[in-house]
Amino acid sequence: MLTQRRSGILLHPTSLPGSQAIGSLGQEAYDFVDSLVAAGQSVWQLLPLGPTGYGNCPYSSFSAFAGNPLLINLRLLADAGDLRGSDLPIAPPATDMADFSAAINHQLPILNLAHKNFKLRGTPARRDNFDQFCIKQTYWLDDYALFAALRENYQHQSWQEWSQDIRQRFPDAMQEWSETLKDSINLQKYLQFVFFEQWLALKTYANNKGVQIFGDLPIFVAEDSADVWANRELFYLDDEDRASLVAGVPPDYFSNTGQRWGNPLYHWGKMAEDNFAWWLQRFRWNLELFDLLRVDHFRGFSSCWAIPATETTAVNGSWIDIPGEQLFTLLQQQLGNTLPLIAEDLGNLTPEVIKLRDQFDLPGMKILQFAFDSDMDNPYLPANISANAVIYPGTHDNNTTLGWWQDLDATEQQRVRDFLQNPCDRIPWTLIETALSSIAHLAIIPLQDILSLPASSRMNIPGTATGNWQWRYQSDALSADIISQLKNMSHLYGRNLCIPAEI
Repeated sequence: MLTQRRSGILLHPTSLPGSQAIGSLGQEAYDFVDSLVAAGQSVWQLLPLGPTGYGNCPYSSFSAFAGNPLLINLRLLADAGDLRGSDLPIAPPATDMADFSAAINHQLPILNLAHKNFKLRGTPARRDNFDQFCIKQTYWLDDYALFAALRENYQHQSWQEWSQDIRQRFPDAMQEWSETLKDSINLQKYLQFVFFEQWLALKTYANNKGVQIFGDLPIFVAEDSADVWANRELFYLDDEDRASLVAGVPPDYFSNTGQRWGNPLYHWGKMAEDNFAWWLQRFRWNLELFDLLRVDHFRGFSSCWAIPATETTAVNGSWIDIPGEQLFTLLQQQLGNTLPLIAEDLGNLTPEVIKLRDQFDLPGMKILQFAFDSDMDNPYLPANISANAVIYPGTHDNNTTLGWWQDLDATEQQRVRDFLQNPCDRIPWTLIETALSSIAHLAIIPLQDILSLPASSRMNIPGTATGNWQWRYQSDALSADIISQLKNMSHLYGRNLCIPAEI
């Protein structure tokens, strides 16, 4: 449950400015925290931080536990002694697009060099920190590091294409490959150590400034992931280790064929046999990394649309019940009654989903871009929301608010004006003010809206596989005037009254 009025900004680290091909956990991230504080904001929301594959989608990761090595800041590695200044690449010209291909091609060789240097001349204290990290995180790190090394050995083929002995983790094959790929495995562990060394330092800095970090936990994992390879019994797989049931949503108003996401469905019966150990480990680790955690597709903890993998659309599926109540009860027993979770409860909700959300006092999400296309009982209208909620103009899956407004026809625009009793001549700031003035305890504004950016700056278009996740802002875009405007508006509506621990 949310108990304080706060506000913050939604920005993924890949969208930060800086000298690397994509945003990183370096000085630009610390500068952004300082900008949050200057603007009276006390929450930084981001997207999942895991290593991504084709399409660079943060919701399709090779691991539910690992961090993305492309976010590692090379300058900080030089400060730590793993690189020399001469090892750092020449900064490319500033760009408003995150270039993931350039990050892979230019940064990974330097990270390999940093690993070699760390093995040769890492300080005893830092080497001990590395050893302790590997011991503490062994429950996921050993499998992930071997998985990542094997994918490289197999020319990045999915794990179902590997030889059967290692695909099915026969003990002799596991031992043989662990020895053969020892150096590559150690490199992967080093990259994870460095990523979380930098991430936790940044989180500590933010927390000391009074800023909470708001993370994101996708409910499903990618089929080509260390999670599925290492836990095959926890998923619905066929004899060839390929998903036999996949996730999605049935046909609705938006699509007459539904959405077939393709993620393998969990075998919840098997998970219950060890009291959902995999899920509990996943939640505990994420709540070490973040102060608040958005649970994506929350309705999937009540029931899931199960689609046979042989189907090309989501039409021929069926609902299966999920023991979400048992899982969240165990979480409460281990973490306390007040779970710092936010339920992504968008879309058509059943009474069972609402009951599950409210049973554990989880805040839901309210999107203003969804509020004006029906009558006064629309649940996204500010008058209809509760205090225990997170309100947004839009999220990473929506158009920017300016782009949304420009796509409305004259009748639809007038409808928004009528609902808000506002001329709406300051879009997107009209919706920003509507969010900040609402009763919801937490208001989150995408940085694109704060910068009044058009549709070309949106982060993601759902249902498209390429061209997303590339938006990046320039360091001078968040001007003193914009910071002052956001601070004054947040103060007016009682959202910047949380006292930082350190200024």
